[in-house]
Amino acid sequence: MKILFTYLLFFLFLVNGTGLDAQSKMSSKHALENIPENKQTADSLLNAGEKHQNAGKFLEAMALFEKSLKIYQKSNNQKGIGDSYNKIATNYYYQGDYLKALSYFTKCKKTYEKANFHKGVAAALNNMGAVYYYLGNYPKALDFYSQVIKIQKKIGDKKVIAAATQNIGGIYVDIRDYTNAMVYSQKANAIYRELKDSIGISHNLNGAGKIYMMQKEYAKAYDYFNQALAIANKIDDKQKTIEVLYNLGELFNTQGDLTKSLSYYNLCLASSQKINSLQYIGITQVAIGNILNKLGNTDKALKKCKTGLDIAESLGALSVKKDACKCLYETYKARGSNNLALNYYEKSNDYKDSLQSEETSNKILNMEFQKAMLIDSIAYVTKVHKIDLKHKEEVQKKEKQRNLIIISLGFIILITIALWNRLNYVRRSRKALTIEKDRSEKLLLNILPEEIAEELKEKGFVNARDFNLVSILFTDFKSFTQTAEKMTPQNLVEEINVCFKAFDFISDKYNIEKIKTIGDSYMAAGGIPNPDKNSLKNIVSAALEMQEFMIQRKIINIAADVPAFEMRLGIHAGPIVAGIVGVKKFQYDVWGDTVNTASRIESNGMVEKVNISESLYNLIKDEKCFVFEYRGKIYAKGKGEIKMYFVEKSAVSLVNTPIVLDHSYI
Repeated sequence: MKILFTYLLFFLFLVNGTGLDAQSKMSSKHALENIPENKQTADSLLNAGEKHQNAGKFLEAMALFEKSLKIYQKSNNQKGIGDSYNKIATNYYYQGDYLKALSYFTKCKKTYEKANFHKGVAAALNNMGAVYYYLGNYPKALDFYSQVIKIQKKIGDKKVIAAATQNIGGIYVDIRDYTNAMVYSQKANAIYRELKDSIGISHNLNGAGKIYMMQKEYAKAYDYFNQALAIANKIDDKQKTIEVLYNLGELFNTQGDLTKSLSYYNLCLASSQKINSLQYIGITQVAIGNILNKLGNTDKALKKCKTGLDIAESLGALSVKKDACKCLYETYKARGSNNLALNYYEKSNDYKDSLQSEETSNKILNMEFQKAMLIDSIAYVTKVHKIDLKHKEEVQKKEKQRNLIIISLGFIILITIALWNRLNYVRRSRKALTIEKDRSEKLLLNILPEEIAEELKEKGFVNARDFNLVSILFTDFKSFTQTAEKMTPQNLVEEINVCFKAFDFISDKYNIEKIKTIGDSYMAAGGIPNPDKNSLKNIVSAALEMQEFMIQRKIINIAADVPAFEMRLGIHAGPIVAGIVGVKKFQYDVWGDTVNTASRIESNGMVEKVNISESLYNLIKDEKCFVFEYRGKIYAKGKGEIKMYFVEKSAVSLVNTPIVLDHSYI
């Protein structure tokens, strides 16, 4: 089971209000409707709502937050509107409505941006990343955390830096890189203790306990969980209390102490029900169901697992649905209910497939084959049983026909089994052939453009073609040898792969053709094999996004204290020849003076810049989305002096399409 101790830490910016007494002044609907509508009142409503939310009274808290939002909106107080959106989003998160939570966190971010409140923007991004983290979308979560770190480089808010650091550590936990997870946890802990932040310390101790538990250092894990629980109880943080109680249940379950594990799970369930925390009610019901099944109490186990599945379906939590179905499968299996067990086994595997980004075809075929064999076995046993009963009845009526009936039935059964096995074999063979064909097609299209691949399959060769205007892009890592010497061979290859994989996605996005990679150099072309009027604009946009990716990658690597590459990039446009040479390990390639010139443009560029030739500049200089910086005439080896330009996105382009780089390919 995926353990929901999570590293999610939300930021709720408290406003300085007049301290309106929620008990005396918010106790009735009449009082709420007749309070004066000014900033002081709205601030107090937020503070009062937070107290209700911390006590698990979500409906009362929501009414106060919505009232404060209306007051802020009337006075056009953008900071106050953002604070209200933040509180409403967190309220929805605690109730398990993640789509609404994400919607309001997005509104919160946009409102803080209008108010020029950078600290709030960073916190909203952190909270959005936390929601994606819980839903299992780690690349999306990492994207938001990276944006948080970028903002903190400017404003330096330690509390938000600690939370983003802790959250990145959480991603390392889920990918089982416990060394890096502990590094990030310790960095966050140092900041929390410097700030004397009790909530953050409790959160960090809980996370560190989980890491020790995954590494089977159970004594340390128990010590850290107890420290976290003591702080959570002291500051009356009910949400953190249920998280730690759940982890203690997991700790003893891992060690095989089912009695203690069940005790902590029950405490967690009771506490979760008091504050209506649906996410923890759901996962705790499933956890208790698994324990009860191991203890032989299958009736209660079924009820718990079904309750957990119902809650998970209402929340849309795939990992919990998978675990609940697995619990039901194990329980029905223990009761001998094969059909029901098979049903939930299939559902559990479906959810597991949804959670995993890649699954090999052999595993899928094997699962389907096992399922078919199980169904065949059950059907065959049932069929044989019916035939046997019928046979006994016939024996009693017609003793003389006994031998004939037995021979006939046996012959029919043998033919049926033979035909059935043959049919299954043919189906499996067809599936395997289809999968292999699809793999071959995918591999060929990964090497060659679709049009070229079709021509190669049809004729066995490809005719070379002249193109009057094609743009050629080259990249190269500055000081590659010196940087590579600081890395292990494995880490070096992994880092290059991350960068070139990102470039491949960007190339696909802008419909430009990757030609090849040579060492640390990447080559792509625009306008082939099919000419495109937008190819020149697209290849420059792709180049800018590649440089933006490398800048973001450098920030992440520096934060992780690992070497980082800096990149030069150059583009030139002109005529080329394209085609395929050779018969082994063939590849689509381009030739001509344009290629050589593009290489010189790249080698005379600067890191983090996109350098283009004068010929390309003359073709795109009227594009409103770009601005250009003339560099003058620069000597290029073998080419003499060439006029070169730096290109960047224009201010208009940045306003209309803000740069939010998709890190899902990291």
